[in-house]
Amino acid sequence: MPAFPIIDTHVHLWDPAYLALPWLEGNALLNHRFGLPEFHDQTAGLQIEAFVYVEVDSDPHYALLEARWAVEQARLEQRLQGIVAHAPLEYGARVRSFLAALTELGPLIKGVRRLVQSEPDPAFCLRPDFVRGVQILPEYGLSCDLGITHVQLASAVALVRACPDTSFVLDHIGKPDIKQQRYDPWREQLHELATLPNVVCKISGMITEADHASWTTADLAPYLAHALAVFGPERVMFGGDWPVSLLAGGYQRWVAALDLLTADLAWSDRQRLWAENARRCYRLAAAG
Repeated sequence: MPAFPIIDTHVHLWDPAYLALPWLEGNALLNHRFGLPEFHDQTAGLQIEAFVYVEVDSDPHYALLEARWAVEQARLEQRLQGIVAHAPLEYGARVRSFLAALTELGPLIKGVRRLVQSEPDPAFCLRPDFVRGVQILPEYGLSCDLGITHVQLASAVALVRACPDTSFVLDHIGKPDIKQQRYDPWREQLHELATLPNVVCKISGMITEADHASWTTADLAPYLAHALAVFGPERVMFGGDWPVSLLAGGYQRWVAALDLLTADLAWSDRQRLWAENARRCYRLAAAG
């Protein structure tokens, strides 16, 4: 395991008794409360200095309630230092009223995510109002997490090109098809995305894109190597994707796998991946 404190840029907390989470229905493993006590248990023994809460795809009617709940969780846990909240970016200029209400919750709101991975239209994020909504984010000091799959990656590249003043974070290295060991066109499109300077890449969510029951570090290695190569040490950061990671072995197994796969990196580059880039990109408090 990393021999220094780490920052996790992708943690989910939820309580289905409080938030409406339709996507959890029928999921016996995940359709339970996963709060701060459970996170403490799952990460026991790891030096987690800070973490970022990422919206949990609750029913849109609950979006502001969820963000307010996340702020309340931060009052209970000082290591929760940033929040990426849901925002209805597809409403274009009308999203301003939502963003104003969101940022009134305080400085913990660092960015937003409108999860599009389940949208049937692979070009959903290129609809004019969506693009306009993303272009507005810098007015509120917010970054934009890209929650997409590999089939939407080409559209994401075009979105980032259309929004040069917005800071983007690609979640889960773009969700390549690791289970089927498919590399293209994800490989070329990720390289194209990495040429754009206003994007950083989360090294996260990989084990849930692999075979949940039988993945090995060898399955992950070529995808990780490519992401590290095209984004470089200054634009990658660790994400645990808990508790979704429980589907494929859990938090500790993912951290151990990534630690093994990055063991040959320079010490300074390991620190960037595991902590320093996260602090810079999400504007978190300095260590100590």
